[in-house]
Amino acid sequence: MHESPCNIITCEFMASRYLPAMRAEMVNRLIKTRGISQSQAARKLGITRAAVCQYLSRKRGGSELEITGEMSALIERWALAVIGEEPQITICDVCRCAMKKQ
Repeated sequence: MHESPCNIITCEFMASRYLPAMRAEMVNRLIKTRGISQSQAARKLGITRAAVCQYLSRKRGGSELEITGEMSALIERWALAVIGEEPQITICDVCRCAMKKQ
Protein backbone atom coordinates (compact mmCIF):
# COMPACT_ATOMS: atom_id res chain seq x y z
CA MET A 1 0.00 0.00 0.00
CA HIS A 2 1.24 3.48 -0.80
CA GLU A 3 0.70 5.87 2.07
CA SER A 4 0.56 9.60 1.39
CA PRO A 5 2.80 11.85 3.45
CA CYS A 6 1.12 13.74 6.27
CA ASN A 7 0.02 17.18 5.11
CA ILE A 8 -2.90 19.50 5.74
CA ILE A 9 -4.57 18.86 2.37
CA THR A 10 -4.56 15.09 2.79
CA CYS A 11 -5.70 15.27 6.41
CA GLU A 12 -8.42 17.82 5.65
CA PHE A 13 -9.79 15.57 2.89
CA MET A 14 -9.73 12.50 5.12
CA ALA A 15 -11.32 14.36 8.01
CA SER A 16 -14.13 15.77 5.88
CA ARG A 17 -14.80 12.47 4.12
CA TYR A 18 -14.47 10.01 7.02
CA LEU A 19 -14.69 11.85 10.33
CA PRO A 20 -18.46 12.65 10.32
CA ALA A 21 -19.48 9.04 9.60
CA MET A 22 -16.98 7.70 12.12
CA ARG A 23 -18.21 10.20 14.72
CA ALA A 24 -21.82 9.16 14.07
CA GLU A 25 -20.84 5.52 14.64
CA MET A 26 -18.92 6.46 17.79
CA VAL A 27 -21.92 8.37 19.20
CA ASN A 28 -24.15 5.40 18.38
CA ARG A 29 -21.82 3.08 20.28
CA LEU A 30 -21.62 5.42 23.27
CA ILE A 31 -25.37 5.48 23.66
CA LYS A 32 -26.48 2.05 22.49
CA THR A 33 -23.55 -0.08 23.62
CA ARG A 34 -22.08 1.86 26.52
CA GLY A 35 -25.46 3.03 27.82
CA ILE A 36 -24.70 6.69 28.42
CA SER A 37 -27.50 9.19 27.90
CA GLN A 38 -27.72 11.56 24.98
CA SER A 39 -27.21 14.47 27.38
CA GLN A 40 -24.08 12.87 28.85
CA ALA A 41 -22.72 12.19 25.37
CA ALA A 42 -23.36 15.79 24.33
CA ARG A 43 -21.59 17.10 27.44
CA LYS A 44 -18.58 14.82 27.02
CA LEU A 45 -18.25 15.69 23.32
CA GLY A 46 -18.87 19.41 23.73
CA ILE A 47 -21.82 19.38 21.33
CA THR A 48 -25.54 19.92 21.73
CA ARG A 49 -28.02 17.18 22.50
CA ALA A 50 -29.65 18.02 19.15
CA ALA A 51 -26.34 17.24 17.41
CA VAL A 52 -26.23 13.89 19.21
CA CYS A 53 -29.77 13.15 17.97
CA GLN A 54 -28.70 14.05 14.45
CA TYR A 55 -25.71 11.69 14.65
CA LEU A 56 -27.98 8.90 15.93
CA SER A 57 -30.48 9.41 13.11
CA ARG A 58 -27.61 9.81 10.60
CA LYS A 59 -28.78 13.29 9.59
CA ARG A 60 -25.16 14.10 10.44
CA GLY A 61 -22.47 11.70 9.38
CA GLY A 62 -24.87 9.65 7.34
CA SER A 63 -22.57 8.88 4.43
CA GLU A 64 -22.36 5.36 3.15
CA LEU A 65 -19.00 4.60 4.73
CA GLU A 66 -17.85 1.01 4.81
CA ILE A 67 -16.29 0.59 8.24
CA THR A 68 -13.29 -1.69 8.09
CA GLY A 69 -12.16 -3.80 11.03
CA GLU A 70 -9.38 -1.33 11.79
CA MET A 71 -11.82 1.60 11.67
CA SER A 72 -14.19 -0.26 13.96
CA ALA A 73 -11.38 -0.80 16.47
CA LEU A 74 -10.43 2.88 16.30
CA ILE A 75 -14.06 3.95 16.78
CA GLU A 76 -14.28 1.66 19.79
CA ARG A 77 -11.10 3.20 21.26
CA TRP A 78 -12.57 6.64 20.58
CA ALA A 79 -15.79 5.78 22.44
CA LEU A 80 -13.79 4.42 25.37
CA ALA A 81 -11.62 7.57 25.38
CA VAL A 82 -14.74 9.75 25.58
CA ILE A 83 -15.88 7.95 28.72
CA GLY A 84 -12.37 7.97 30.17
CA GLU A 85 -11.48 4.29 29.84
CA GLU A 86 -8.77 4.70 27.16
CA PRO A 87 -6.18 7.33 26.31
CA GLN A 88 -7.40 10.00 23.90
CA ILE A 89 -7.10 9.47 20.17
CA THR A 90 -6.11 12.24 17.79
CA ILE A 91 -7.25 13.46 14.41
CA CYS A 92 -3.97 12.00 13.13
CA ASP A 93 -5.12 8.56 14.33
CA VAL A 94 -8.37 8.97 12.36
CA CYS A 95 -6.54 10.28 9.30
CA ARG A 96 -3.97 7.44 9.27
CA CYS A 97 -6.73 4.86 9.64
CA ALA A 98 -8.81 6.42 6.85
CA MET A 99 -5.75 6.67 4.55
CA LYS A 100 -5.31 2.89 4.76
CA LYS A 101 -8.79 2.53 3.28
CA GLN A 102 -7.78 4.52 0.18
